[in-house]
Amino acid sequence: MFVDKKFMEKHRFKLEKLEKPIRVTNIDRMDNKRRITHKIECNVFFKEHKERICMEIYHLGRTNVILGMP
Repeated sequence: MFVDKKFMEKHRFKLEKLEKPIRVTNIDRMDNKRRITHKIECNVFFKEHKERICMEIYHLGRTNVILGMP
């Protein structure tokens, strides 16, 4: 689960620095130069469901949030 870095900066969320950066590999298995260095914990609401999740901060371009399985 990911959230865009610029989106986080715009909305001034408090970021938590990771102890060790996470390497990112592209779809073609090439190493991406950028690393995941921060995360956030936030509440997600959908209909009657509420859940606290951890999301990594990354450069997603035109996408603000990617939800999936941790």
